[in-house]
Amino acid sequence: MTEFKAQYLLRSRPPAEKFVDGSFQKLVVVMASMVALILISILVVVFWGSLESMGRYGLNFLFTSNWNPVDDEYGAFTAIYGTLVTSLLALVIAVPLGVGTAIFITENIIPLKVRNIIGLMVELLAAIPSVVLGLWAIFILEPLIRPFLMFLYEDFGWIPIFSTEPLGPGMAPAILILVVMILPIITAIARDSLNQVPMRLRQAAYGVGATRWGAILNVILPAAISGIVGGVMLALGRAMGETMAVTMIIGNSNVFSWSLLAPGNTISAMLANQFGEADVSQLSSLMYAAFVLMVLTLLVNVVAQWLVKRLSLKY
Repeated sequence: MTEFKAQYLLRSRPPAEKFVDGSFQKLVVVMASMVALILISILVVVFWGSLESMGRYGLNFLFTSNWNPVDDEYGAFTAIYGTLVTSLLALVIAVPLGVGTAIFITENIIPLKVRNIIGLMVELLAAIPSVVLGLWAIFILEPLIRPFLMFLYEDFGWIPIFSTEPLGPGMAPAILILVVMILPIITAIARDSLNQVPMRLRQAAYGVGATRWGAILNVILPAAISGIVGGVMLALGRAMGETMAVTMIIGNSNVFSWSLLAPGNTISAMLANQFGEADVSQLSSLMYAAFVLMVLTLLVNVVAQWLVKRLSLKY
């Protein structure tokens, strides 16, 4: 086989074939380089625009929540807190639902036709525009969950995260709408990862006497864990950058509160609401917040690559 490959590489080729191969190689290099250049250029532009605020506020910008354009005082802690809390809590809810749904539609638990219908419905959920989901959250989701949120406030209001009376838009509805938005991503990637597990591995598990759930938990899931983790981290990045639906339901308040029932804000929502009318100083502060968001998303992607690599080597 090695000799055949060497003969194939050393064979005389027509000039047209050499030209096509060389051109294709150069085109691929150029296109791949463009991706990196675009990313670097975006990072440089955002960083350059935020230099004024970085020089004025320094790291205090990350730990203060006073956002007052009148007095020219800015701090993004409320938006950073809202971004991290809504994204992480949405992930906590969406991961069991998404992975569980993927197991349900890949394993032979229900008839194939029913599994195909459920998979199609999950994929269609990803096609719904975010603005439509935002309207659904305002008119359907928030009124539906308000009695439960009121129960949390009345019975557990002594806990800081439930200490605010729910009166409309807030962090809790934003978390749930993010669950709806990232659920298709987690489910689709987890389903593809589970489908890639070799059939002989499943049969070997059953052959040594493993039960269905024993094989799923101890053999199939560990074999697909790297792909599932990659999908989860991709969903986290999607949740951190979501704008329209969250802007419509989170309340867009820059007053900091630990409570999940109070109105809040995220970096993406703050940028969408204020960027069009910002003056020079406020614009630089918004650029600073955007730079923080980019750094957070880049860290998520770096961690995702590291986890996928480590888990791939392990399993």
